Formats: sequence, structure tokens, C-alpha cells
Amino acid sequence: MKYLDEYRDPALARRLLEELRRTATAPWRIMEVCGGQTHTLVRQGIDELLPAGIRMIHGPGCPVCVTPLETLDRAMAIAARPGVIFTSFGDMLRVPGTDTDLLSLRARGADVRVVYTPMDAVRLAASRPGHEVVFLAVGFETTAPAAAMAVLHADRLGLDNFSMLVSHVLVPPAMTALLDDPDCEVQAFLAAGHVCAVMGWREYEPIAARYRVPVVVTGFEPLDLLEGILMAVRQLESGRHVVENQYVRAVRRSGNAEAQDAVREVFEVTDRAWRGIGALPGSGLELASRYARFDAAHRFSVDGLRPVEDTDCIAGAVLTGARLPTDCAAYGSRCTPRRPLGAPMVSAEGTCAAFHAAGRTKEGSLS
Repeated sequence: MKYLDEYRDPALARRLLEELRRTATAPWRIMEVCGGQTHTLVRQGIDELLPAGIRMIHGPGCPVCVTPLETLDRAMAIAARPGVIFTSFGDMLRVPGTDTDLLSLRARGADVRVVYTPMDAVRLAASRPGHEVVFLAVGFETTAPAAAMAVLHADRLGLDNFSMLVSHVLVPPAMTALLDDPDCEVQAFLAAGHVCAVMGWREYEPIAARYRVPVVVTGFEPLDLLEGILMAVRQLESGRHVVENQYVRAVRRSGNAEAQDAVREVFEVTDRAWRGIGALPGSGLELASRYARFDAAHRFSVDGLRPVEDTDCIAGAVLTGARLPTDCAAYGSRCTPRRPLGAPMVSAEGTCAAFHAAGRTKEGSLS
């Protein structure tokens, strides 16, 4: 199968690992930003096969995981209202809020539905004029164009019963926030290929230059990641710090202009709180004023929210790469994919879920 089997070839993987062993002469710490990359690294055991001294740091690249608790609590307050059809991607249904989750609300009678695209929610609103249809819009730059197109379509249809609870976040501000932390250990980044397919990589060039860190746009298959790591190590060994593109089959420097235009039309940049991390300036998107009528946060007044994180959950430290999931006292006991305490154990891109699915135990914890 073109572009699949070729990127899982074990013989090529062994050759890349050997080249890494020949190239690396010092310990290096590299962060993969994307949760999909984390799952491949952990599922395939790549992080454990790397030469001694090369350590992967798992970053905050799971959009479900970084959606702030207040947004989740607001979502559940809206979903519980009569006459509301609340729609979301499937991962969001089991992410715990302060007191409950969307799946439990549905079990108690709330009309909560899984959709596969934001346009599904628009079509639902058009077919159910007597109901308020709300879509929970989460994700990085990858999913923002689809949300923007849904708003534009709802606007063309003149729908007055469709709205979005927006919690889109942006990758570059998260990278700079990590690098500004005096305790940051990251020396190079693997940038998420799907984000760059939309946005290109021009935004990463000032980061690489300012912080003197290599950034390698990387795909998601095992060989993509091994090659991306090798490219990062080569830069580190030579003292270079530029943006390189491993994911040449899908990414151009300029990205997708049409998708970017849609996002700029519908959204504007805003400060955004990240779950477990805190508020990051200029790190999110909100609906532009001309589309404010589609903003569920304005349409539904929700007061009295007092978000409270579980004190046993170390999601924030996991999301920033400061700790491993196995460092958490609740990992595998109080917190499992069936009964999660935090979002990283729920999402298909969550680091805790990746470790649990791979059978990682506390023996691999950081000291």
C-alpha cells in the first residue's frame, strides 16, 4: 500500500537506528509536539530503542487533553439544558469535568451526539429548527479550517439555531512558553506534520532562530519519526538550528492558503487557558466579531462555574513533558482508560493512554 507499508519497513528502521547510533555523540532531548506521534513512538517502542542518551519528551500535542476544565464544565452545563443537541468529536465525551462528563450526561437523558465533522452539526441544525445545536470546537490548527467552513456554511444558510463552543489552540505559542520556562530541557522539536500541512512552517522559523533549537516537520509513521529524530540529531551535533521538512510528501513551507484564509475570515487570535498548563497569551482562536452570533459561550449564559481539578492527577506535568504518566500515583489504579481522572488517559492522542495501551509500568518512571 503506497505511503503506508513503505514507512513501516523494519529493515529500514534498523538502518535508521544504526545511523542514529553513529551520529549521536552526546545526550540530546527532543520533544515531539503531536500526540499522534507520541502514540506511534510508544506503541512501536521507538522511544526505548533509541541510542542511550537520546530522550524523547512528550509534549502538549493532544487537543482533547489541553481543553481547559472551565470549557468542559461550560459544555456540560449547556448540554444539560432542555432543547439543546450538543455535538462533539467522540474523544470529548469521556473527558472528565469537575463533576461529570458528557457521556454520563447522555446516560441521564441529555441529547449528546458524536459527529465526525463540524459540518455534520450544521446539517443537524438545518434539519432540527426547533432545537439549539451546539458544536464543541477543539483542536489545533489542523481542525480549525473545518470549524471555520462550518460557520461560513451556517452563515450562508442563515441558521439561527447553530453555535460553537470554541476552544481551538495554536502550536507556536505553546512551544515558546515551554522554551521560556527556565527548567525546560527541550533541545529540539519534531513539529506535527498535519498542523504544518495546513499552516506551513514559516511560523517556526523565528522560534528556531531565537531559541537556537532545531525544528523538524515530521510525519506519523515509524520511519517518519526515526528520520525526523535523525535529522534533529544531525542539526544538534553540528550546532545548526533551522526548520527542516521530513514530511515532504504532505507539507509545503507555505501550507494550505485556502484553509488559512478560512481560518482568518472566521477566527481571531486570543489568549487561551490550557488544561494543566495555564493561560498562554495569543495561543487560541475565538470567533471574530462578525460571527459572534455563533458563539455558544455568548448565546448561553453559564454562571457559577468553579472548576476543580482532581488533586491526584498530574496531567499538567505530563502535558509539558516534565513527568511521565508512570510517575503519577493514580496511573493504572485510580486512573485507567475506563475510569480516567484526567484527559491524557482518555484521548486517542493522550500520553497516559499511549503508555497504558503499551503496557508501560512504573518501572520506567523518571527519577
